[in-house]
Amino acid sequence: MKYIQNSGADGYTIKEAEKESAGTIITLHIKEDTESENYSEFLGQFRIEELVKKYSDYIRYPIIMDMTRSKVKEETKDSDNPEYESVTEAETLNSMVPIWQRPKKDVSDEEYEKFYHDKFNAFDKPAKIITTSVEGVVTYKALLYIPSKTPFDYYTKEYKKGLQLYSSGVLIMENCEELLPEHFRFVKGIVDSQDFSLNISREVLQHDHQLKTVANTLEKKIKNELSSLLKKDRETYENFYNEFGRQLKYGIVSDYGMHKDSLKDLIMFYSSNDNKLTTLAEYKDRMSEEQKYIYFATGENVSSISKLPQAEMVLSKGFEVLYCTQEIDEFTLQTLQQYGEKQFKSVDSDDLGIEQEENKDETEDNSEVLKFVRDALGDKVSEVIQSKKLVSHPVCMTAKGGISFEMEKYFAAMQPEAGMKAQRCLELNMNHKAVKAMKDLIGKDDEKAKKYAEIFYNQALLIAGLPIENPSDYADLVSSIM
Repeated sequence: MKYIQNSGADGYTIKEAEKESAGTIITLHIKEDTESENYSEFLGQFRIEELVKKYSDYIRYPIIMDMTRSKVKEETKDSDNPEYESVTEAETLNSMVPIWQRPKKDVSDEEYEKFYHDKFNAFDKPAKIITTSVEGVVTYKALLYIPSKTPFDYYTKEYKKGLQLYSSGVLIMENCEELLPEHFRFVKGIVDSQDFSLNISREVLQHDHQLKTVANTLEKKIKNELSSLLKKDRETYENFYNEFGRQLKYGIVSDYGMHKDSLKDLIMFYSSNDNKLTTLAEYKDRMSEEQKYIYFATGENVSSISKLPQAEMVLSKGFEVLYCTQEIDEFTLQTLQQYGEKQFKSVDSDDLGIEQEENKDETEDNSEVLKFVRDALGDKVSEVIQSKKLVSHPVCMTAKGGISFEMEKYFAAMQPEAGMKAQRCLELNMNHKAVKAMKDLIGKDDEKAKKYAEIFYNQALLIAGLPIENPSDYADLVSSIM
């Protein structure tokens, strides 16, 4: 027999020893407690149990320890005042066979859900449970969960993305971020592979070809499972999308649109088609032959967007409009640029690709009226034009240049110091009675006509969801006209 001793420093000593039975005994000695370190906590039975459960729960050998627990005395268990005693018994602390190593047919949905709740401290029912076993360049098994509810800390710095990485049942990394792309950061789960070393470091993982192979395969698997969920269980998918759809859209925008082709069929928007969520594929299938573009409108909510004056022309032609209610929506569509061969077109655009019948007010020269309004408003607007999209409303405000009003609101909230603003273009409906009334005042009562111009400008701001410069002055202005 040999006795090996190591003091914690480099090297060790070997001495002769006597032992009655075969086998190996490893004795660990804990350092003495200090003012700053409490080493003795690792001698507590529940602390040891916790560490075994966390790091060695799935080792295929039993880890047995004497555990002292409080139990009711047998002779008093039926009494109104039961007595308790401490009982020490040998217990196996680890479960040995992990749930992901068992055949899927042998595991019930209830067992998968219980594991999800216990392992990841989750309270929701997972929207999708994914099991996969791969043999090839890298051999591994994975058990993944797609949540149905957003974790309370999901949008905080405390939230940690990544999958738990095991090597032959031994936990080697609690949150391996390299296994998940950012747009699937909500996925929880476990990857177990014998091809990874027990002492692999995060620095090595970042450059590990095998890990990247696993990550790429898992990304495709998750995408396919979400696509399947969308087709086979629409209600569950929509509930999931209401929780995590924003994350998918960020995935399209990030990395210069690298993932847009993979994610474009997973995103959804509310639309004028019964105000329900629709995919881009469903929108395109409903398009009529004469419709040139996929139309969209931006605003704070579905109700306000549906009443936008600039959407009226598109809707009157029976064309469907996507409602962009999140700040990321417009960035998403700009990144995609088109779906199939159909380009995205904002209802704010000058050219909506819609044929219109000309009438007298559209053919006559209104340049003097437009110039009058432009001069009356000064640098408040960059341009005043005769609208081709307004039907029953007198006025609307559209953005010129590369920044829309929704982008302006976003940057005002996120980067107020940048001072990014859209160029304001005031559009007038020359067929509207209110605009005609102003037109008739020009040259007869210019001061009153200027008041009309100011009112139109402030109305357009309100419709666009933009703040008016001085609410009190606007109220006085309207009162003066009344």
